[in-house]
Amino acid sequence: MLRVDSFDRHLAEDIGSFARNPLGFVRYAFRWGTGELQGFSGPDTWQREVLEEIGAALSSGAGKDDAPGTAMLIVREAVASGHGVGKSALVAWIVLWAMCTCVDAKGVVTANTEAQLRTKTWAELAKWHRLCLCGHWFECTATALISRAPGHEKTWRCDMVAWSERNTEAFAGLHNKGRRVLLVFDEASAVPDVLWEVAEGAQTDEDTEIIWCAFGNPTRNTGRFRECFGRFRHRWHCRQVDSRTAAMTNKEQLSQWVQDYGEDSDFVRVRVRGEFPRAGDVQFIPSDVVHAARGRQVSKDHYEFAPKILGVDVARFGSDQSVICRRQGLMVFDQHKLRGVDTVTLSGIIAGICREWQADRVFVDGVGVGAGVVDCLNRVHDIPATDAVSSAAPFNKARFLNRRAEMWSEMRDWLAKGGALPDDPELAEHLTGLEYQINASGKLQLESKDSLKKRGLASPDCADALALTFYAPVEAGPVRSSRALTEYDVTSWGGAAEADRAGYNPLGWGA
Repeated sequence: MLRVDSFDRHLAEDIGSFARNPLGFVRYAFRWGTGELQGFSGPDTWQREVLEEIGAALSSGAGKDDAPGTAMLIVREAVASGHGVGKSALVAWIVLWAMCTCVDAKGVVTANTEAQLRTKTWAELAKWHRLCLCGHWFECTATALISRAPGHEKTWRCDMVAWSERNTEAFAGLHNKGRRVLLVFDEASAVPDVLWEVAEGAQTDEDTEIIWCAFGNPTRNTGRFRECFGRFRHRWHCRQVDSRTAAMTNKEQLSQWVQDYGEDSDFVRVRVRGEFPRAGDVQFIPSDVVHAARGRQVSKDHYEFAPKILGVDVARFGSDQSVICRRQGLMVFDQHKLRGVDTVTLSGIIAGICREWQADRVFVDGVGVGAGVVDCLNRVHDIPATDAVSSAAPFNKARFLNRRAEMWSEMRDWLAKGGALPDDPELAEHLTGLEYQINASGKLQLESKDSLKKRGLASPDCADALALTFYAPVEAGPVRSSRALTEYDVTSWGGAAEADRAGYNPLGWGA
């Protein structure tokens, strides 16, 4: 440890003994019960348990199996909490412990916004740095905690870095072979998936101690923070903290929220109980609805009489894929996913599926390169495909901004009423990732694909292909013939008003 003079020698020896004991450090490094800490005896129960968990994992080497054949040690800690539990204080303690107890340790702290970092996370760190017995070993600037040891300014530090798609190098370059790396995500629900992926890619040094902590209110039911408590739970130590159990929270305010919104409301789940919502605050299709639909079994009576519809989302970029979806009534049979296929080849594949399945209608997203697919189907294969323009005017102009919002809404209602999906995790991810807003005119508007990608999510190709099957009503009977109307035909009907007069029920199929 750093030894500046005889005064620091004993302190450095003591602090160094807490290298794998963050709780011991926090108890030792602050003058609990005096001065600004008058009336405080130490960390709250849940904070103490998190610190103990990190220390136990470091001491036992529990993370070594994550990197077979190396001496890497990774500790991952994820905490979802309600409001006001003392999360920022815990982040500050962990940063100070990690930096003070390991020479040339490196760290990065990020959050969903620069404002969150500057006014809350870093402000709390500055406070606890000032109260720390060994705080004088480091300079706390507006953006970094930097060692005062000569020659260690660049090798022994923790930086505050606001995330950016153009600034991922700050995370990709977080290497510190033979030493310690600390990575903290504050308000982790809103940290985009792309940053999680970059951070994971930086964790490749052998003989390195890596501590990765993710904290936040569980505001979103999708994304990597949610997956820490789901499919990646085996890699993370997970904890959910109810605000009512924390010492410092306003119990009267919490009680009022429960009375106003209900114990099991998403508002209380997120802000009080520290649990993920059934649907994110702005998530368009709830995750539990999609989960219930995956692998659902429906009888033939619920789909055999209904028209057979193909929805085709055509890839526009290299990372996207073309998807062909087959839906009949309440049943989605499968999705064909194709990459690197030109429009002529794709048209031939669609035509083959259409004839073999005897599809009643084909809806193709004809914007951009999709226009070539529509033309080829119509002129070469004699398949009367509909050019489905998502920006077209909706049937219900008072409620929806455009046809895209309308057909996604129809799809969401169809899922809730018993729609059956194949057990496809990619389709489920695409269905639940999209967010929405009500615009100034009171109309439903869906998140753009560009916005999705800025949040680190993939283009929802699979969900768009299914949504296209709801683009317009369809009449039953193969594309070359005509039968009784069961779902209306956009080319011959007068839109929603005429459909209502005819008794059209977009979810009915006899239900």
